[in-house]
Amino acid sequence: MLGVRIGYGYDVHRLVENRELWLGGIRIDHPKGLLGHSDADVLIHAICDALLGAAAMRDIGYHFPDTSDNTRGMDSKIILRSTVEMLEQEGYRIGNIDATICAERPKLMIHIPKMIEVMASVCGIDSNQISVKATTTERLGFTGREEGISASAVALIYKS
Repeated sequence: MLGVRIGYGYDVHRLVENRELWLGGIRIDHPKGLLGHSDADVLIHAICDALLGAAAMRDIGYHFPDTSDNTRGMDSKIILRSTVEMLEQEGYRIGNIDATICAERPKLMIHIPKMIEVMASVCGIDSNQISVKATTTERLGFTGREEGISASAVALIYKS
């Protein structure tokens, strides 16, 4: 069991007008989107940080800096695929990912199966290896005021 590792990731992005909303690798119809250097997919960013953390490989800001023109507007699915490739180069495989998105709106339950399908495909794993949940903060805090969306994730990886 020495080759089994667990990582945790967390990310937050501000909601703004005139941006598309991308969560879990899919575009969701909403009047506001998340502000960021890339497409600001807060769910994928939290998952990448969990995966990288499990492998003690720092975080996505280190590998995909928001100061680089190469990452400006980048599709977060590219970041996720690159993260999985970095893990594979070190001999790791994904055991499972468990993630939670925190947002008042839009309601996300109907979108979760597609998010899981897309992210599993990008990661090269079965959809039953990814769990995504959605919750609110009962109108409390920045999420409750609909100023932003946060996501957290844990990931189990193992040496193949």
